[in-house]
Amino acid sequence: MESRLTRLEAVQTMLLEIGQKSSSCTDISEFLQAVHAALGRIMYAANFFVALSDRDGAANMVRFVYYVDEVDEPPNREELFELVAGESPTAGVILSRQNTVMTAAEHVSKRQANADFGIGTIAEHWMGCPLLDQNHQALGAIVIQSYDKQHTFSEEDQALFALIANHVSSALQGLQSVDRLERAVQERTALLAHEVAERRRAENIQRALYELANLSATATGGSRLNLRLHQIISELVPAQNFLMALYHPDTKEISIPYFVDEKDEQAPVKRFDYGVGMSSYILHRKQAMLLDRAGFQALVDSGEMEHPLGNVDITSWMGAPMLLGDQAYGVIIVQSYDESAIYTQADLDILAFMASHVAVAIARMQADREIRRAKDALEEQNAALENALSSLKNAQGELVRQEKLASLGRLVAGVAHEINTPLGICVTATSHLVEELKLTREDMANGTLDEDGLNQFLDIIDQSLRIMTTNTQRAAALVRSFKQVAVDQSSDDIRSFNLRKYLDEVLLSLQPKLKGKPVTIDIDCAQNIELASFPGAVSQIITNMVVNSLVHGFEEGQPGKIRITGKVDGDFVDFDYSDDGIGMDTATLGQLFDPFFTTKRGSGGSGLGAHILFNLVTGALGGTVKVVSAPGMGLHYKLRFPKVRRK
Repeated sequence: MESRLTRLEAVQTMLLEIGQKSSSCTDISEFLQAVHAALGRIMYAANFFVALSDRDGAANMVRFVYYVDEVDEPPNREELFELVAGESPTAGVILSRQNTVMTAAEHVSKRQANADFGIGTIAEHWMGCPLLDQNHQALGAIVIQSYDKQHTFSEEDQALFALIANHVSSALQGLQSVDRLERAVQERTALLAHEVAERRRAENIQRALYELANLSATATGGSRLNLRLHQIISELVPAQNFLMALYHPDTKEISIPYFVDEKDEQAPVKRFDYGVGMSSYILHRKQAMLLDRAGFQALVDSGEMEHPLGNVDITSWMGAPMLLGDQAYGVIIVQSYDESAIYTQADLDILAFMASHVAVAIARMQADREIRRAKDALEEQNAALENALSSLKNAQGELVRQEKLASLGRLVAGVAHEINTPLGICVTATSHLVEELKLTREDMANGTLDEDGLNQFLDIIDQSLRIMTTNTQRAAALVRSFKQVAVDQSSDDIRSFNLRKYLDEVLLSLQPKLKGKPVTIDIDCAQNIELASFPGAVSQIITNMVVNSLVHGFEEGQPGKIRITGKVDGDFVDFDYSDDGIGMDTATLGQLFDPFFTTKRGSGGSGLGAHILFNLVTGALGGTVKVVSAPGMGLHYKLRFPKVRRK
């Protein structure tokens, strides 16, 4: 009794789960999987399937929407099976709308009487219940079966299974309603997608016409015009194989100025008499044509189209005349050799529409060409202006060169001033040492030099020599770094150098600029980056960056930080420079690399520092430069250039 009560509680729980799942689930397979799992807790249900009628399709057809079996492979969910009375137990359940229980012996007996009875393996015990709607019409069938004698279904199992089938039927009606609603939404979505596609196609045509009009207004003909025309039409219809033919009424000839074909590298002929080939045929008819392989071959075989030119093994073909009124300018032809690319009437309409507008563009260009011939005098004036512009550019280049030399001069002045301090200390120490030597000699001559006096003199010598050694080494380091940097900045030769060591030398030569300013420089550069490039360009770039930060990035007395990083990426170096200064707004940043643009006009800014930097990175180093900034966010340069630069 206790076991039966437990089972009934499990059934109640399952029915509750079916109701909850049906209200929260929108996928039938997911719902049936949950039913199967719950059913397995009540009775043996290792082999379980559900067949549903195709209510929106052919009559007496079902799909197996859920199928789990230990022996048989599941059928395709999308495959339809016809319901024939007497040919399967599932069909019998659905057509009779009656519960059915079948033993293996009964199944064998029916199959002996009808070899086509049932399509699956014979089960030891088979039980199916119809799934009925509120009108007692069959939605389908729910089935469980067993292949061994240890698991058979009792009368209580059959009753519980029928009860569960009723609840599953109710749930499935709701799910199928949701499914129909979703299909209706999908159909509406597909319709809207089609409308959007058509609208987009119209927009593409409008944009193509705009580009064509703009092209005819700016181009003078030739390969550029033909190539762009091919690209414009290819955006509207498949046009991998494209031909443009022009008609010359004065000579009664047709020329082929543009030809692209998968199978022929060049046009069979560049110029031929009117009356030959499909181009002449279209021009004669003055109508656009759409042909498949059979239609094209029929024209050839009948002789209606004389002397076909080029490859005739086409799959689909379109041709449209370029007409303006009664005047024919030529023909546009596209063709396909691919079975998957078949042209439609809509494609032909687009091609004919574009061909008519190409005729307008050609007429406009011819008119423009005539006008252009009357403007030779203006072209001579333009040539004079070009010469003046060239002279202006040369003058600008000279100003840039002078700015580089001025930068080198400022570097010389700064280093000279910096060297003056350690050398002055050395002179003072030497003078002091000479004076002490004189006094010591006098004491020695007078016989008053004792051991304490001698030791004091030796201490003075030791201190003076240490001071002189330290300051002479400092001066030597400044001279050495300045010498290398100065030579590099005045030389255009490529040499090998270590980026980190060279960076240290350049920054050492810039110490006079940094002295007395609360600005620190952090360097994060690998020690093993070896370059074969223009060190002078690298020196000038770093110098301009640091000087620009000091002049423009930081206000007087404003503390700040400059960060320099160098990393290797394959054959390239990624060099980043950033400061945390005042930064730039978008308008100022857009003019950063313009020559003679400066925010410190009259305060030490020439407007050429960033311009020279850009030219050196993109020219001498053969790299790229990007810059990012915002007010209050500082300035960040991102440089990328090859490790090895070849002349």
